[in-house]
Amino acid sequence: MARVVKVFVTLRNHWKKSTVAACALSYGGHWLYGKHCDNLLRRDACLAAREFGRQQISPQEQLKKATVILNPAACRGKANNLFEKNAAPILHLAGMEVTLVKTDYEGQAKKLMELMEQTDMLIVAGGDGTLQEVITGLLRRADHESFSKTPIGFIPLGSHNSLSESLHILSDNQVKHITSATLSILQGETVPLDVLQIKGEKEQPVFALIGLRWGAFRDVASTIKKYWYLGPLKIKAAHWFSTLREWPQVHEASVSYIAPTLRPPDLPEQKPQRPNLMYRIARRLKNYWYPPIPESPKVEEPERWDERTLSTLELSIQTQNKNPVQTSATNLCVRYSFCSMTSPYCPVPFPLPQEGAGFYNIDNEEYEAMSVEVRLLPRKLRFFCSAERREQEEGQG
Repeated sequence: MARVVKVFVTLRNHWKKSTVAACALSYGGHWLYGKHCDNLLRRDACLAAREFGRQQISPQEQLKKATVILNPAACRGKANNLFEKNAAPILHLAGMEVTLVKTDYEGQAKKLMELMEQTDMLIVAGGDGTLQEVITGLLRRADHESFSKTPIGFIPLGSHNSLSESLHILSDNQVKHITSATLSILQGETVPLDVLQIKGEKEQPVFALIGLRWGAFRDVASTIKKYWYLGPLKIKAAHWFSTLREWPQVHEASVSYIAPTLRPPDLPEQKPQRPNLMYRIARRLKNYWYPPIPESPKVEEPERWDERTLSTLELSIQTQNKNPVQTSATNLCVRYSFCSMTSPYCPVPFPLPQEGAGFYNIDNEEYEAMSVEVRLLPRKLRFFCSAERREQEEGQG
């Protein structure tokens, strides 16, 4: 008992050191517990992947080929380590033939996609910038009609992963987010996504999955990092200084667009079976004795363009790929004002900003603002998604 009393007396007499030691031990214990939980998540994901790898295939079947485009510079240089720890073991245990291609500089993914050979699946490991480069290079190919049928998987390793919430169940735990995204590739569930084709007057088109954003709020968001030293007040400080520099923060643009049109019908994923021989013979005889009457050619109506001049704080053209639970009031205002532009059925809007109008954000990547043509390509690409997220979207619909 005397020893216990002596310990408490010592702690009381050296209360500053005791407080620092208690804080250090608490932080260290919490950190070790988090690492232990991450290891458990990795082990469970590897066990699930091993079950896929143990599935038997016929002698004529070949292993599935997966080509991974990895941006090591994503997430402030941590992407390579995150991929090797959390995603690569799952892909190898699943019995896939994995080809890993790492990018060395910005824009290289576009060039790699133009030279890539056919593969069973394409996996993008990075953030919004890497994903945009990959789909841009893919859709610039001469054989993009056939190559775009290749399913695409997205492993969120970047600082911004805007598309991830449409494909996977979001999680605050980064390890769980990455492992669940990788497992969704093995499950094989896919969902079609729309693509925006954004073309300037001289440059080749850029393709986006989320949308184009231009305005005062975009400009403020790009300057928030400058005020990192203000901590939680940095966002308010960025808006305050931006207001002082420029008031009113109004952006003017001339917009021409076509009225909404119906989307093309959904095509079956699998080709229908060929009819039997007797049915084909009977159909040919019927067409021989009673030839079908040729239909008169349809006269295409000329496109009707609507034009208006806009003066607004924020202008955005978005697909319906991103389906957030909550939508800000600004987005609601934009969608109401330009419903034909933000609607997924609007085929061709043209925003024409004034010269020297700053920068666009295309899928969170910065581009110089200029006159552009934006065309919607409905259900152009297919992405792997988790079954839980698909059920959640169907329940919301």
